[in-house]
Amino acid sequence: MADDAAAPEGELSEESSEPEQTEVAGDAESDAADDSAEGDDSAEEDSGDAPVSTKRRMSHVRLATILGLVAVVALAGLCGWLGFRAYESRKAADERDLFLQVGRQGALNLTTIDYEHVDQDVQRVLDSSTGSFYDDFDARAQPFKEVVKQAKSKSVGTIAEAGIQSISDDGADVLVAVTVKTANAGAAEQEPRAWRMLISVQKVGDEAKVANVRFVS
Repeated sequence: MADDAAAPEGELSEESSEPEQTEVAGDAESDAADDSAEGDDSAEEDSGDAPVSTKRRMSHVRLATILGLVAVVALAGLCGWLGFRAYESRKAADERDLFLQVGRQGALNLTTIDYEHVDQDVQRVLDSSTGSFYDDFDARAQPFKEVVKQAKSKSVGTIAEAGIQSISDDGADVLVAVTVKTANAGAAEQEPRAWRMLISVQKVGDEAKVANVRFVS
């Protein structure tokens, strides 16, 4: 007790201050630990948000890619369909023109006969014919040529009008208006005559030929 009382005031002050310093240090370490824990929590939260954000971006990119592919496929299908429709339309128009041309030429072949080259004229009719019409005309070809030669007949046909009356997948009926001028040796000149012919045209492979001929009023 005497020693404590004899101790200088400065020493007592230093000894009494050490616990306070220890408490302050402990508080600082606690605050640092709390800050570190908060930082760890914040880092964990940040690291948790990053994968979610990345997944969302990937989902958006994937969706955009799928939509793009669907649009490309749809556009390709549309272009293909339009191309097919254009092809079918063009094919139908070409067939229509073919049937019309064969009908017109068939009428000219039948109405343009010259006794000087009747064999070639008759052969031309046969070459452009098919089916029962070919058979009938071929059976009558020789008597017909003899009559034309004896009469020294010449006939020339001129197409006035022609059009498709009906059409199917493998043929068409062509209505042809033709004017025919005929001359016979030793006979008076005849007035031109107007005929209307319904000519049935049928596809034969890549070609079309006359399958039937009827005269209509």
